[in-house]
Amino acid sequence: MSSAGNERRSTMSTPGNVSTRAQGGGQRGIQVQSDSMQPVDDFVHYLTEYARNNPGTMALWCLGIGFVLGWKLKPW
Repeated sequence: MSSAGNERRSTMSTPGNVSTRAQGGGQRGIQVQSDSMQPVDDFVHYLTEYARNNPGTMALWCLGIGFVLGWKLKPW
């Protein structure tokens, strides 16, 4: 059996009140209450990590979205 399978099992056996991000030694160590899903917080966390790792790509995305919104929402 591969080590990836063993890691997956060890992650699944963590207590319910601590997220796997906090267990894995993440940068923040976010605590999550028992079995509650927080999709908005997870998405925001994912975007901030992506922006830290790829600042140029994220800047182009923001520029493109701003251009399209400004073009479609122009007041005149």
